[in-house]
Amino acid sequence: MAILYRISSLSLSPTPTPVLLNRLQNLTSLTCSFSTLNGSIRGTTSTKKQKQKSALAKEKRRTRSDKDFDLDAVMERCESRHHIPVMLAEVLDVFSNRSLTSFVDCTLGAAGHSSAVINGHGELKYFVGMDVDPVAHDMAQAQINSVLEKQLDGGVKVFTFLRNFRHIKSALRETGEERLVDGTIDGILMDLGMSSMQVDNPQRGFSVLADGPLDMRMDLQASLKAEDILNSWPESEVGRVLRDYGEESNWRNLQKKIVQARLNGGLHSTSDLLDLIRRVTPAMKGGRQGWIKTATRVFQALRIAVNDELKTLEDSLYSCFDCLSPGGRLAVISFHSLEDRIVKQTFLDIIKGSEDESCSNGDLRKVSDEMKEKESWIKHVINGSNGIILTKRPITPSAEEEKLNRRSRSAKLRVIQKV
Repeated sequence: MAILYRISSLSLSPTPTPVLLNRLQNLTSLTCSFSTLNGSIRGTTSTKKQKQKSALAKEKRRTRSDKDFDLDAVMERCESRHHIPVMLAEVLDVFSNRSLTSFVDCTLGAAGHSSAVINGHGELKYFVGMDVDPVAHDMAQAQINSVLEKQLDGGVKVFTFLRNFRHIKSALRETGEERLVDGTIDGILMDLGMSSMQVDNPQRGFSVLADGPLDMRMDLQASLKAEDILNSWPESEVGRVLRDYGEESNWRNLQKKIVQARLNGGLHSTSDLLDLIRRVTPAMKGGRQGWIKTATRVFQALRIAVNDELKTLEDSLYSCFDCLSPGGRLAVISFHSLEDRIVKQTFLDIIKGSEDESCSNGDLRKVSDEMKEKESWIKHVINGSNGIILTKRPITPSAEEEKLNRRSRSAKLRVIQKV
């Protein structure tokens, strides 16, 4: 107000001198700068409030697990001191109220979840494990054998396959067990996260933190590598991969620079790709380390394309549901929005249900109500003609688990039951 008053007073002078005019201009400029700064501060404050509101709204929509996360207990349950399976207590809850005579782990990894399931179900007779990664497959076999050696009865028949979970039906047939065919499995688990064995090995090309070949194959027998996509695929297809699988906003510029790099020999290592991303990513985007977020999205996009992950996931969800016995459950842990969206929509398609909990079948409503009474983790269900989605909203890790296990932060657990 004082500045404005002085300006008004000066402007009333009948014959302003050059000195007064200069002072008037300076004061006017100061006023404009003050107004701009004030508006900027208000805008920043408003943006922060909007982000806070958005974060609160997102938190309210989440169905956070209320399980206590005890790291030592988790390690003891899965009998490992090196691997922390994500949402272990929540996965065990899904199957704890069921009699499991047969169980399939579609993504064995280090066998953390499987070890805990085997230990927690003395009635288990058949265990089938699958993993397309040979290193994970061998490690899981050793871990499961170690668990079984400690059991007195040794009554579990174990079958492991070095194979993608899209082949679950053929794997079950190859066991030669009549009890392991379509429509007989009591529980199935899919953990879609990357294992540390894959990320920590530079030669696999999955990590943005280490130099290695642009490989990114889960199945080492497959022919397509990330290097092939970057150096050989049509420009439009490279852009589609970055846009659709990486959800990268700067995909057009990246697409152009990747194709231009072919004129200088192409991209052949993770360092080559990271150097290109660093050059292309605007300096102001996400601060000095903004390029890392872009790199993470680009690496995700290439990995999904190399392994055809999304189509494989969709097809496999239908196959897994076919393999369930009446009352059997399929639990899926996803780690990014593309996967979660497919799991959610495929579950809805499978049960031919809708977002409305109501269902014309009164018997199904009665069954779901009884389950909610017995199992506290079941909050809201979706009834369908041939199945029940037990997680209308996905279950996410407890705040404590997110704090102690960074890998769990984006995890979402969805469960479907066959009727």
